[in-house]
Amino acid sequence: MSDAIADVLNWLESRSDIQSLRAAVCDLNGVMRGKRIPVEQARKALEGKLRMPYSLIGLDIWGEDIEGNTLVFSTGDADGLCQWTGRGILPVEWTAHPTALVPLWLADETGAPYLGDPRRALARILDRYKALGLTPVAATELEFYLVDPQSQRPVGPVSPVTGRRLDSDAALSIDEIDDFESFIHDVYEACRAQGIPVDTAIAENGVGQFEINLNHVADALRAADDAVLFKRTVKGIARKHGFAACFMAKPYGDRAGNGFHVHFSLVDGEGRNVFDDGTDQGSEIMRHAVGGLLAAMAESTLVFAPHFNSYRRLRPRSYAPTAVAWGYENRMVAIRIPGGPTGARRIEHRVSGADANPYLVLAAILGAALIGIERQLSPGDPAGSDGQGLVPAKLPPDWASAIAAFESGPHVAEIFPAILRDSFIACKRQELNTFALNVSDFEIETYLESV
Repeated sequence: MSDAIADVLNWLESRSDIQSLRAAVCDLNGVMRGKRIPVEQARKALEGKLRMPYSLIGLDIWGEDIEGNTLVFSTGDADGLCQWTGRGILPVEWTAHPTALVPLWLADETGAPYLGDPRRALARILDRYKALGLTPVAATELEFYLVDPQSQRPVGPVSPVTGRRLDSDAALSIDEIDDFESFIHDVYEACRAQGIPVDTAIAENGVGQFEINLNHVADALRAADDAVLFKRTVKGIARKHGFAACFMAKPYGDRAGNGFHVHFSLVDGEGRNVFDDGTDQGSEIMRHAVGGLLAAMAESTLVFAPHFNSYRRLRPRSYAPTAVAWGYENRMVAIRIPGGPTGARRIEHRVSGADANPYLVLAAILGAALIGIERQLSPGDPAGSDGQGLVPAKLPPDWASAIAAFESGPHVAEIFPAILRDSFIACKRQELNTFALNVSDFEIETYLESV
């Protein structure tokens, strides 16, 4: 038995109040799926002896099988092995009874990685960086809304201090942070217990909208784990405080969307940031990485905006990009090079919404940057301060176009395994078709007797 497994079992033995565990993998939509198991089965889960069907990775957002999925109908919905990711104990204190999460990823019968698993996709990209002697250092910024869980449509929460419902934007309001201090404090405490490196928190530019940043870590797989676990933690703590936490890309049509910004740099074997050349412009390898990000951006948009609602966020002059462009200290473009000390030179990728799967997002970003570095791609000239650059390409304007671009994209084919691409495309097509069958109340009200 490894020391890591022994540490988890010893911790569980010290927590007699924990009687059950959650053993789960992350699906293509970023949803955790798995089993409630008795605490007595902890060793079984940690030693990779649990089994779950491969098909659960590719379920649609409603948890339905994909029609015609070969993993279901041609193989008899075969099981794969569930291997522990090695992440330390993840206590969950916000449920009716205390529990803990055992994070897993899928393998085949031989123990080889199952390449349809989104966490495996990111691991493959990181292996390629390792072969070059480079390590991505990554951090994420996630925005979310607190909403009233009793309302059918999103409305601002009631302030625990004033008793009044929030109904206006409060960007960077210290008062709003103070009003929700109890909730934020519990989020930070839960994150610390799970080893999630939370940093600053701000009130964002929407009614009840917040952003909490996570610190840089020299392990992009862990950074993606942190983002997945953070979203789950925020949702759980919000319910504990009588709110619902919403990571939809655009829950309000007329207010700010929820972004998921990724910052990253690369360090070499001696710990030096290879994006830093001592100038404000950054190194040649940094510009090659930007070139790769721009080259793959349009065909990767489905990863960054994977849902019907995602495309409500990607609107011109909304701090959510629509053009394939980059710039220095410019928040109006897709790729921003932040200012500050040259030793901290990094790239900020601003396309993704908070509704995206962090494993796929980081795989798409780091995979595209790697293509740019390997092929020494030029990013072209940076955009001006108004966000209007010299690169005319646009992101796909809608879900169907993004699905088509992902399916035919040559860069995407280099980044993601075929089995994952096929599953993701099938999942998104099924979801798109389901939305097409549902006519909104607004459509009925508009057209019923007027046309």
